[in-house]
Parts: sequence; C-alpha cells; structure tokens
Amino acid sequence: MKTGNPETDAMPYCHVPVMLNEVVHYLNCEPGKIYVDCTLGGSGHSRAILEKIMPDGLLIGIDQDEAAINNAKKNLKLYEKNIRLFHCNFIHISDILSELGVHAADGILLDLGVSFHQISSSGRGFSFQKDEPLDMRMGTETTTTKAEDLVNGLKAADLEKIFKEYGEERWSKRIAKKIVTVRKNKKIRSSRELSQIVCEAVPKGNKEKIHPATRVFMALRIAVNKELECLNSFMEAAPALLKPGGRLCILSFHSLEDRIVKHAMKAMEKGCICPPSFPKCVCNKKSVAHILTKKPQRPTKAEVTVNPMSRSTKLRAVEKL
Repeated sequence: MKTGNPETDAMPYCHVPVMLNEVVHYLNCEPGKIYVDCTLGGSGHSRAILEKIMPDGLLIGIDQDEAAINNAKKNLKLYEKNIRLFHCNFIHISDILSELGVHAADGILLDLGVSFHQISSSGRGFSFQKDEPLDMRMGTETTTTKAEDLVNGLKAADLEKIFKEYGEERWSKRIAKKIVTVRKNKKIRSSRELSQIVCEAVPKGNKEKIHPATRVFMALRIAVNKELECLNSFMEAAPALLKPGGRLCILSFHSLEDRIVKHAMKAMEKGCICPPSFPKCVCNKKSVAHILTKKPQRPTKAEVTVNPMSRSTKLRAVEKL
C-alpha cells in the first residue's frame, strides 16, 4: 500500500510480535496442523507457528492492511508452499476457509489493535505525535470512512459518545464541543491539528500520565474500523470454525476488547442458561469450549522492558470440546 509519502513508503514493515512463546504454547502448534493468523501484522506470530507445523502444515494469513500482506509475502517466502494469504478483514474467515476447502482449523489467532508499523510508518494519522492526514483506516481498500469524516461530519453529541464509549474519555463533552467550534472556521484534516485541539480542550490541571489525546485517537480508530462490531461478530462465529480440540487464542490491548473476549469465552464454556427455578433444562444449550486461561495471561517484565507496547496485553485462550 502506497501512502504517497516517499519516506514512509520506503520504510520496512516493523512490528514486534507480543507474547510469542505464550501464543505458540496456547495454540498447541504441531506438525501437519492448520492454523489461521487473522491479523498478520509483521507476520512474527505466523513465522513462529510455521516453524512448528512444518513440513506439511498450513498457515492461513489474513490482514486488511495491504502493507502487511506484501510484507508477509517477503518475510515468509521460505514457507510459501505452506501459506495462503488473504487481503481482507478477519470477519470473512468463514468464507476464506470455504474457499480453501478447509472445514475447520486446529487453531486461530487474533492479535487485536493497531500495529507499531501503522502507528510509526503508515502515514495514516494513527499517532497524535505526527503530522499526517487524519485517516486511521487499517485497510484503505476495505474501509471507506476516514477519521477526518467523523471529526468534521458528526454532531457534538455523536463525537462525545464515541470518545466516551470507545475511549472512556473523561473530558469527552469538552473535547467534542471544542472540535465543533474549531471546524466552523476550517476543516480538521491532520493528526497534529486534532491533537492540539484535544490538548486545548482538556483542563490545564489534568495530571494524567498519558498524553491528553491518547483516548480520543484510540476511540476514533475503533469507530473508523468498526473494531468492536467486528470482534463481536467474530466471537459468535469462532466455535464453528474450530475442529474438536482446536484452540482460539486472542491478544487484546484495552478493556473494551478484553471484556468482549472474556464474556464470549465464558458463554462458550457455559452450558445451560435456564433460570435456577426451572425443574429441568429447556434451553438445550451445551458447552462448546473449555477456557484454558482462567485469568488472562500477561507479558513478562522482561518482555515489557524490551517492548513497552506489550505492557497492556492480555492473552485469553479456549479449546473446543
């Protein structure tokens, strides 16, 4: 994917895979098995999986960012006979498996959130520390609405709702009002412009450790890419995509994602949902999976030291019955 910026177009795809050893462990990677990496990113997780499933295993890689697909073609060239790459959103995983004639997978990995490459080198305005077009689309071919469209087109109440629900932003109302005021004179088009507006809207006495624009940028990114809607849809479909004994492993990076994953996995494990007062079960709901991580696994202190972006990671995994 070309950004139109010679500097960013020339930069290599850089992304450090998070909790790599834990992912391989919980996926139970073995030779000859079929795995799906739903979020290729820098393909670090995929490479580790491929090393375990050779010589006749299959890795299906999915990413809506064309830069990730192009990088994987180069980075995983040694395993090209054992990989199939798809440029789309992971919600299409069922169609992809059908296209390949694969009934179900032995393991599925979902690494949520934005990659380091997208923040640092994509030129799409993911970072409030850069001066880039206010885009925030993870896939420019798969998503039409840009962050710029939301910032300049939504009513103050709708912006406030996005910042509050997706970013859990304390000053969402003040920030939304400030945005509406500024855009009356000119459209807000760059990440730096938006960052400055947010900083001006947040009270000067605010003493939070994170940058004032952190939650607003995250909220807009989630809204642009419909991340939570896609995750909910995926979690509903996931059990049917796994073989008996197959495993689902998910890495999440903030509370909203983790809450969806946690509740969905509990629902997979839970059997009857009839009220306790019922003399016998009438719902006929059966447990379809066993939770492998009663508490979310966290990165080691050593990993966080080397890769600070991993500090908020939570890993959850289930095994299909």
